[in-house]
Amino acid sequence: MFVSKSMVKKVITIDKNRSVIEAQEIMQANDIRHLPVVDKDNHLQGIITDRDIRSSMPFMLFDEKERNLQLEKIKKMTVADIMTPNPKTISPMDTIQDALLLIQREKVGAFPVVDEKGALTGILSVRDLLRAFTNVMGIGEPGTLIGVIVEDRMGQLKKIVDVVTEEKISFGSVLVARYWDEGKRAVFIYLRTNNVVRVKKRLQEIGFELIAPMTWYLEQLPETIDPPL
Repeated sequence: MFVSKSMVKKVITIDKNRSVIEAQEIMQANDIRHLPVVDKDNHLQGIITDRDIRSSMPFMLFDEKERNLQLEKIKKMTVADIMTPNPKTISPMDTIQDALLLIQREKVGAFPVVDEKGALTGILSVRDLLRAFTNVMGIGEPGTLIGVIVEDRMGQLKKIVDVVTEEKISFGSVLVARYWDEGKRAVFIYLRTNNVVRVKKRLQEIGFELIAPMTWYLEQLPETIDPPL
């Protein structure tokens, strides 16, 4: 699935000469945490986040006189003063897998999506990625996700499929992912039923190890990352 199919296309933006106070009001009014900064031709110049705004407003830590001085200073600040110029971006033709790896590596909560001419075409956040993978995995439908550890060799997935097929259960999706033990992979099968006791038992009987999908997910998370939108 391409980024163009998962990104938010109607992006709220701001000019770099607008005030920080205006940027904060726009974010609050639209319940967003990332605000791309563009020029009159919609070319990306930077990005401002709610964290940038919070960092620029330390005046609550001071006494009343100092707070007033700080507030007057902040009122004069523009978006250009606190934005991140030339932020990391992603192409609409990249895949959501590319986007997920990039977000983990860069430890950010969203990426502006720009075309080959540098024009902003959308924005892709962690929330958008979660929604995309939910759709791909079919998790919106009633069912159960099972995690299975397999040897990294041919024929393992077929054994799992055979067991599920013999139990006359429909697949919602199948995802094969890396596992931290060398020579092994993690297979996640989403079955369109809540009655998976027999399937789990049969998989264990033929030598497969089962894992909790959430445990695997938490082990893969980087130590620091912006909170999801």
